Amino acid sequence: MNMTRITLALASTLIPLLVGCASQKTLLQYQDEVRALREERTQLKKENKDLRAQNEAFEASLAEASVKPNAPAIQPDNPELDALGIDTFNRGGNLVISIPAEVTFPSGKAELTKKGQEALHVVARVLLDHHQGGNYWIEGHTDSDPIVKSKWESNRDLSVERAMAVLHYLVEDCNVPDEKCVVAGHGQYQPIAANDDKGGKARNRRVEIVVHRG
Repeated sequence: MNMTRITLALASTLIPLLVGCASQKTLLQYQDEVRALREERTQLKKENKDLRAQNEAFEASLAEASVKPNAPAIQPDNPELDALGIDTFNRGGNLVISIPAEVTFPSGKAELTKKGQEALHVVARVLLDHHQGGNYWIEGHTDSDPIVKSKWESNRDLSVERAMAVLHYLVEDCNVPDEKCVVAGHGQYQPIAANDDKGGKARNRRVEIVVHRG
């Protein structure tokens, strides 16, 4: 009977101690797990921040790349054309060769001058040597002065005939492929300068050859 009491007494003393040790061990494990989770969360937040930065950099590069194809291409200088008074520039990514009417035609006429023929030989060489893969839009333009003393009924008619004269010479005398050419006459409706003085009107009287990428 005494042994039983002793055993019960020892059990009642040891059980709380064992339970307490187990609880302490569980608490330490829980604290370790919480600490590990916090470290993992911190690392994930850092990785997420890095990924956002990479994504922003990628989107910026993509936006820049999407703009570049629409940006005007840089074209080399054409000293031969410059010497003839022919302008070259870019519009919407296409090369524009702008030939003043004073270089190519007498006033109010659509027959090429000798100077104009010589100029078109140089233009054709530029097209065939550097832009063979393109399509050539030959576009006539005039100033806003109404037709008075010539056979043309309107400025548009004159602009079309001048563009056609350029087309025929480029194709028949300079070996520019006819199938690559498009002709248009805009008359006075696409000026590049004000028509209120002689200088502006002279700039507006022109034939433009616009090289569209093939």
